[in-house]
Amino acid sequence: ALSEVLAAEAASCLNRAMAALRDIWEEIGISEEQRLERTDVVKKHIKSLLDMMVAEEESLKERLLKSIALCRKELDTLCRELQLDPFETEEESTILQMEKNLRTRVEVLQKQKRDRKQELKALQEQDQDLCGILRTALFSIDTGSVPSLEDLDRYRRHVASLNTLKEQRREEFVSNKRQIILLMEELDHTPDTSFERDVVCEDEEAFCLSKDNIMALQNLLQQLEARRALNEAVCSELRTRIITLWERLQIPEGERESSAVH
Repeated sequence: ALSEVLAAEAASCLNRAMAALRDIWEEIGISEEQRLERTDVVKKHIKSLLDMMVAEEESLKERLLKSIALCRKELDTLCRELQLDPFETEEESTILQMEKNLRTRVEVLQKQKRDRKQELKALQEQDQDLCGILRTALFSIDTGSVPSLEDLDRYRRHVASLNTLKEQRREEFVSNKRQIILLMEELDHTPDTSFERDVVCEDEEAFCLSKDNIMALQNLLQQLEARRALNEAVCSELRTRIITLWERLQIPEGERESSAVH
């Protein structure tokens, strides 16, 4: 392996350096006792450096093992919260690869958790707005835990159904309001209740689209239609009586036409 070749080269460099030192000491005339002292100093320097390097790599190994343990613990918690199967690691992989795989998986699941909570929050805000408009009950969901994918899907469909209901009621309100205003004008009726004033108010968005309000709106429309039908029946009867009186009194056609506009 390349690492073994490099280790052999490192040992060869050390041997060459020691040989060069011995040659220098011999040329200088360093005594054997001093050579031993200098050699011992060199050995201590090298041993200190190697010990420090070994300690650093041991520290790295411990950090990796600690990270693996923390990641495993975090993964267990995330899998329970997200209702996922436990994450299986490859036991034959190296410590470095295992730590990387676990850390990457933790980051992926943490993002899933954040995404689910953000979507839940957005759905709750929409649900609250729609329930305020439609006067319906809020969707039942445990907000203290991370929602499952099935929970979010049901919530999305619930909010979609409320939006559809809102649009249906809005269309019904606008249509009935238009007819009610026309009938009030035709009947010369001034809105005299708070509900009637809310109906004809220009701010259509302010009208509460509750089931009770929609029913009250339909009742109001029916009442106005009944009043118009009654008025039409009375008018028809009065016209018939007028024609009868014209005939009895033999009123000329020209005089009849001048009053017929009324």
